[in-house]
Amino acid sequence: MIVTVTPNPALDLTWHVARLQPGETHRVDAGAARAGGKGLNVARVLHAEQHEVVAVTTTGGAVGAEFAAELASSGIRHRLVPVAGTTRRSIAVVDEASGDTSVLNEHGAALSPAEAAALGVTALELGRSASVVAICGSLPPGFGADELGELVRALAAAAVPVIVDTSGPCLLAAARAGAAALKPNAEELRAATGLDDPEAGARLLLGLGARLVVASLGAEGLMIVSADVPGVIRARLPGMLHGNATGAGDAAVAAIAAALAETPDLGADTPSAADARARLARRATAWSASAVLMPLAGDLSPEHPALELEVVVTTPGTGSAGPSDPEAIA
Repeated sequence: MIVTVTPNPALDLTWHVARLQPGETHRVDAGAARAGGKGLNVARVLHAEQHEVVAVTTTGGAVGAEFAAELASSGIRHRLVPVAGTTRRSIAVVDEASGDTSVLNEHGAALSPAEAAALGVTALELGRSASVVAICGSLPPGFGADELGELVRALAAAAVPVIVDTSGPCLLAAARAGAAALKPNAEELRAATGLDDPEAGARLLLGLGARLVVASLGAEGLMIVSADVPGVIRARLPGMLHGNATGAGDAAVAAIAAALAETPDLGADTPSAADARARLARRATAWSASAVLMPLAGDLSPEHPALELEVVVTTPGTGSAGPSDPEAIA
C-alpha cells in the first residue's frame, strides 16, 4: 500500500479557452472541478495504474464538502482530517491556442495546533503499515518545516521510505529528516540550495541526509542522483510536448512511489538498484510527459507506454540508451 499525504489540498477548477486574451471576456464550456493538491494527483495516477493507494488530507468548509464528495466519487481510498478553515481552490485556465496554462492558487487556511497534530497522527498511523509514503505540495500555516521533519523522521525510523515533493526550507527539513527521495523541479532546487548547478544542488540535499533526488529540469528532462552512487542518470524525450503541465511533477512522484514500493533500496550501489533507477528515469519522464497531454491534473494519457519507448536515458558509464539501442533499458 502507498500512502499519499496532502497537507494543503485544493478543489481544482479547470477551464479551457480557445485563445486567452488578457482583459477580454471569454465564452467557455463548463469547467471541471475535482479534489486536488499534489498528493491527490499522485494518488489518482497510482490508482489508475492499479496500485493500492490511500490518500490522507484535510477538508473544511463548503468548498471542503464539494472536495470530499468528488473524492468519494473517484473510488480512491482516503482518510480526511476535518479542519475549521475552508479548503482552498486552485484555478487553471488552459489556453488551447498556445498550450500554456495559467494557474491561480489560493493560500491555504492555517491549521490549529490540534489540527496539525491530527494530520500528523493520521499520516503516521497509516504510513507505518505502508510500503511508501509520499508527502506532497505546499504546506499550510501551522504545518511547517518542523512538523514535516518530525513526520518524515518518524516514518523513516519505522523503516518506511518517504518521498517529499515540496519547496524552500521544507525541502531542506525533509532532507535532514532522512527522506528516501526528494522531487524538486529546477527552480525549487535552486531556491532551496542557492546553487545554479542542478547536480550540485542535488548533492547538497543528499549531504543533508536524503538518499535520492529526482529533479525535473524542464526542457532538459529529468535527473536522478543517489547518495550512494557517483554520477547522474538523465532522461528526456526527443521533443517538447505542449499542454497542461499542472500535474506533470505529480505523475513523476507517482512513478517514484511505484519504483520504491517495488525496490525499497532504490538508491543502493547494486546492479539491481541501478537497473531500477534507469527504469524509473524512463517511466517518470514518460508519465510526466503524458500528464501534460491530459486536460486535468492527475491523469495519464493512454499514450504513456508509447512515450516510454521514446525516452532517451543516459546512465553513468554506459552513455545514452534509446529505443533503437540494443542496450536500451526496458
